[in-house]
Amino acid sequence: MIKMIPISASAGITGFESPATDYKQLPLSLDELLVEHPSATFIGQASGSSMQNVGIYDGDILIVDRHVKVQNQDIIVANYNGNFVCKIIDTKRRMLLSASDEHQPVVIHEYDQFSVEGIVVRSIRCHRPSPLLIKGLAVESAIN
Repeated sequence: MIKMIPISASAGITGFESPATDYKQLPLSLDELLVEHPSATFIGQASGSSMQNVGIYDGDILIVDRHVKVQNQDIIVANYNGNFVCKIIDTKRRMLLSASDEHQPVVIHEYDQFSVEGIVVRSIRCHRPSPLLIKGLAVESAIN
């Protein structure tokens, strides 16, 4: 099911009524919709298949908020032994969990280099390649 967002649209075609005719135009900013803490937010691109059971697929855009406090079972971006990873954090058992049966949980040991870089608060799927991403202008890359 899709919830329609009431925004006026015009296709520039005469003779057909726009399906959005009944809607009133609302001011909509994707920045305001997707980013709650602009000064503490960065954007990354997912790589790999380890998070697909929570709806994050290879190439998806991740909106990562550093201001949000980590909670058990949050999807995070972390620096784990020098690699940026996107995983579910199990704070009670100190583990990084994948959302795929193909990847085993990873225990965070005291000797591991580990830091949470932020919480994934939104993910976006591009159904056509973005010219910005093709040119390599993505800010970060969250792998596996």
